[in-house]
Amino acid sequence: MAKVTVPYTQHFALTMRRMREDGLLLVTTGADGRPNVMTIGWGTMGCIWGRPVFIVLVRPSRYTYSRLEESSDFTVNVPPRELAAAVSHCGTVSGREHDKFAEMRLTPVPSRQVRPPIIKECVVHYECRTLHRNDINPATLAQAVLDDAYPEGDFHRVYFGEIVAAYADEDAAQRLAR
Repeated sequence: MAKVTVPYTQHFALTMRRMREDGLLLVTTGADGRPNVMTIGWGTMGCIWGRPVFIVLVRPSRYTYSRLEESSDFTVNVPPRELAAAVSHCGTVSGREHDKFAEMRLTPVPSRQVRPPIIKECVVHYECRTLHRNDINPATLAQAVLDDAYPEGDFHRVYFGEIVAAYADEDAAQRLAR
């Protein structure tokens, strides 16, 4: 299926729905160029500083964190429901010890403008370059969020990635609406 360029907002609702349901797949590369994939369940898209952005949160304890710090580009890939098992796996094992692409038969394909690849089997793709990163400040978080999301600390770093390319399968809306 051909991947067609789309406005970054075209699949916003479906992207957010897939993130809430199963998660999205964040792909990074480190200085070694080897791709790593991680499931994300927290993030959003919008416009900041007059630029389209995808905001993702990554904990310092995650392998992906070190990769993002080495090479700040990333891709966010929206999987169809058929990849739910792969999304679950990518959220439960570490790229330090696992080649999640091989284990889940995911195909890394060169992206158009950033170093990390996209995932061929996914339906929508956002290529991002980090504009800013900021650590969560526990002193300013609501107590309910601290209790629910950070009972053991390990506060996220927030990455604001400028969306430099967005594209999708021609039938993305139909595939994601199922």
